[in-house]
Amino acid sequence: MGLVLAVANQKGGVGKTTTAVNLSAALALVGRRTLLVDLDSQASATSGVGCAVGQRPTVYEVLIGSATAAEALCDTCIAGLDVLPANADLAAAEIELASLDGRESRLSAAVSAIHEGYEFLVIDCPPSLGMLTLNALSAADAVVVPLQCEFYALEGLSALLGTVERIRGAYNPALALAGILLTMFDPRTSLSHQVAAEVRQHFPADVFATVVHRNVRLSESPSHGLPVLLYDGASHGAQAYKRLAEELIARTIARALKARTDHGGVHEKAGLG
Repeated sequence: MGLVLAVANQKGGVGKTTTAVNLSAALALVGRRTLLVDLDSQASATSGVGCAVGQRPTVYEVLIGSATAAEALCDTCIAGLDVLPANADLAAAEIELASLDGRESRLSAAVSAIHEGYEFLVIDCPPSLGMLTLNALSAADAVVVPLQCEFYALEGLSALLGTVERIRGAYNPALALAGILLTMFDPRTSLSHQVAAEVRQHFPADVFATVVHRNVRLSESPSHGLPVLLYDGASHGAQAYKRLAEELIARTIARALKARTDHGGVHEKAGLG
């Protein structure tokens, strides 16, 4: 069973979709079969991996129950990377889900039928803490939090972590923090260094070693419908997401080994076998 990661931050413009797209691509490129789930009505993750929705069902139809996840799957230009696409129709889901049974667990139920085919499922959440993000966090094993190195970063982080705690208590007791990813780091400014130091001080065990610097290639690649690892694999942005994937895999393996030890040597699959 694959490890489900929600890439979430209620603030917009922090590198959330960039992280979801390029982390998914990096995982697939190192041989980890990955599903990218676009849960944002802007559908930037869908276009960012070159998926043209056309007449196919999207995650909207999947959530309201008029299509299955398998029917909506779209392949990409990267072997081993599929996407559950979105379009603007998804904006209506925030209202429509409110009247449906099991409204907070619709995504989890929908992907359960295809879960076994992937080692990682990466969910690109919308920049809000509404019903769609609730579905993502209810379905997830862990949360990756992109955090822009700017003023008020910790304030937004506190709000998100509070939401994670509430969802852990009400819907998903196993939900964990996969890590905090520092993004849009500008080494020329003292503010970036100050924010990074403050976040590491407050969350010493939770911040990824990988830091994503501001990078032109990361900004350009979505307009070409390509993850940055295909657009310019030698760029600093591409190399950062490659390192993030390696770091995430290492953390996942470490957790799997700890789970096996904690259960007296009994085989426990925690994302990777």
